[in-house]
Amino acid sequence: MLPALREWAHALRHDERGLNTAELMGNAALAIAALVVIWGALQALGVDIVGWIRGQLLGG
Repeated sequence: MLPALREWAHALRHDERGLNTAELMGNAALAIAALVVIWGALQALGVDIVGWIRGQLLGG
């Protein structure tokens, strides 16, 4: 029984399933970077879109 217990403990220590902290922090960093890029694009395009809508409503 002792070798089976030893194999189980070894398998438990070397289990690669699940996410570790570094992977979770990497995913969070990518998500934050994506949000910053989307926010910047919306801010830059938002002025143009609002101006276009204003022009369509007042000029047309």
